[in-house]
Amino acid sequence: MYQYNYADQTLVEERVAQFRDQTERFLAGELPEEQFLPLRLQNGLYIQRYAPMLRIAIPYGLLASYQLRKLAEITRKYDKGYGHFTTRTNIQLNWPKLEDVPDILAELASVQMHSIQTSGNCIRNTTTDPYAGIHKEEIADPRPYCEIIRQWSTFHPEFAFLPRKFKIAVIGTNDDRAATQVHDVGLHIKTNDEGEIGFEVLVGGGLGRIPVLGKVINKFLPRQHLLSYLDAILRVYNLHGRRDKGSKYRSRIKILVESMGGPAFAKLVNAEWEAHTKDGSLTLTDENFATASSFFSEPDYVSFDALQVQSELQQQLNADKDFANWYNQNTVAHKVAGYRA
Repeated sequence: MYQYNYADQTLVEERVAQFRDQTERFLAGELPEEQFLPLRLQNGLYIQRYAPMLRIAIPYGLLASYQLRKLAEITRKYDKGYGHFTTRTNIQLNWPKLEDVPDILAELASVQMHSIQTSGNCIRNTTTDPYAGIHKEEIADPRPYCEIIRQWSTFHPEFAFLPRKFKIAVIGTNDDRAATQVHDVGLHIKTNDEGEIGFEVLVGGGLGRIPVLGKVINKFLPRQHLLSYLDAILRVYNLHGRRDKGSKYRSRIKILVESMGGPAFAKLVNAEWEAHTKDGSLTLTDENFATASSFFSEPDYVSFDALQVQSELQQQLNADKDFANWYNQNTVAHKVAGYRA
């Protein structure tokens, strides 16, 4: 899993101090509600009917044991002893006190966790397949690409106040276990005829009161252009997405893509990309990919005699129908021989 470096830790701690000051000024009546609203949202804090709700990021669904223990401690100390894991790999606390939220964020920072951009009209937590990095059918591990997107999108000044929230998901298999088709951007890792890695790009998916499936706007985007192309998509959305009063439910990118059509939207994106971002500073290198991949080290897998293991397993499956049913319904092929997930 990704480990913070000095810059990461400093950034998160400074954000905690900043939000503590903002919260204290709000509670003292020095910061109006309309100004506090976008500040708290980009720190994952909602004010609901009965109590605040704090959404905490768990990038790619990976938690260390010490982080899980810290979450348990926080729920006992500041909430009702439990939290809710979400479909997009966050955890939500539903009963914290507003004045306690800065202390919660400080405790999260002590174990390399945060709630930055888990709400608000910004680029949210990038999600992926729960079997990312281990599935046998995976073309490539999607987590390093998610991490590259996370680092690019966090505190991005141009995309901090989008027309509406924006969600990205990445998968490396044909089976879409991350529901990429109902994300604002879905990225499917593909290979071309030369064996090079790239992405099929879908845009404009979403659920809610207007469910829409994303449209393919690029069948193969070479991976070095990942960020420059995403940047072009966000620029087009920022320019053309609705911001008029009362348009909350028609401000998502899915409405923009539906209204103009996938080909027309793709044409705008390609024009923006060619004119401003392609082959520029956002172009990724092999070194960038290697660095991102290094954040996701593999455990010390045990080596097995694959034929012997398969033979022994088959005997157990034949001997125990209930075990065989459980095995068939609840496990998937692992990329390492002798293992299942």
